[in-house]
Amino acid sequence: MEWMIVETSVSTKQYVILQLGEESYGVDIQSVQGIEKIVTVARVPQAPACIEGVMNLRGEIIPVMNLRKRFSLKQKEHDEDTRIIITRIEDSQVGLIVDEVNEVIELDDEEIENVQIIDNNVDLEYIAGVGKIKDGTSVVTLLDLKTLIEDTLL
Repeated sequence: MEWMIVETSVSTKQYVILQLGEESYGVDIQSVQGIEKIVTVARVPQAPACIEGVMNLRGEIIPVMNLRKRFSLKQKEHDEDTRIIITRIEDSQVGLIVDEVNEVIELDDEEIENVQIIDNNVDLEYIAGVGKIKDGTSVVTLLDLKTLIEDTLL
């Protein structure tokens, strides 16, 4: 009898989990350059309403988007948990203001499903999928940062 080893290729990705109100969202860690405490940003005239302004991060000027405003969520004051996630999509860096950053999780391809309906505040085109957390009781909405940022800034 001859044995044959069959390799299965399951891809695993890491996601930074962030909070906006009661909802959890995930962004691909490959797009995350850093996580900063909230800083004062300089306003930019005639910028889209969700763009808080720009910040100077180690000599680079980076636009800062408020995800609560982008998703038409009720605004809240920044607090000690508020963070700016510095993302890089191709050659552009953008800061995303979020309520807090929780953790980094790993999800396999089979733990991610496409979505048909989702939170009314987030356009379906900005959703890369929904990840089923290993505890089996919760899910996280995975954001398509490239589409989100391009639609907002371009």
